[in-house]
Amino acid sequence: MENNINKFTNAAELLKTLGHPVRLCILKGILATGGCNVSHMTDCLDLPQSTISQHIQKLKSAGIIEGERKGLEITYKLVHDKARQIIESIELQEDK
Repeated sequence: MENNINKFTNAAELLKTLGHPVRLCILKGILATGGCNVSHMTDCLDLPQSTISQHIQKLKSAGIIEGERKGLEITYKLVHDKARQIIESIELQEDK
């Protein structure tokens, strides 16, 4: 087996970016609605706008989401195919 760790770098970076509960929730919400703005995310997650914005910035920097401005509102969409596959494969379990 080839021991070349470099080929796993991109996958590891993607997983690190996705590996936060708030970011996973944001992405699940975006997938469910086809697009979402910060106000909607704030209401759904019951978190401050500043917290949501920090997580959105991480997702944007990683190229996972993009925003489309319409007036004062920005609607975010998931644009990273591998991230979409990962998010869609996650099955949420209810608390026991």
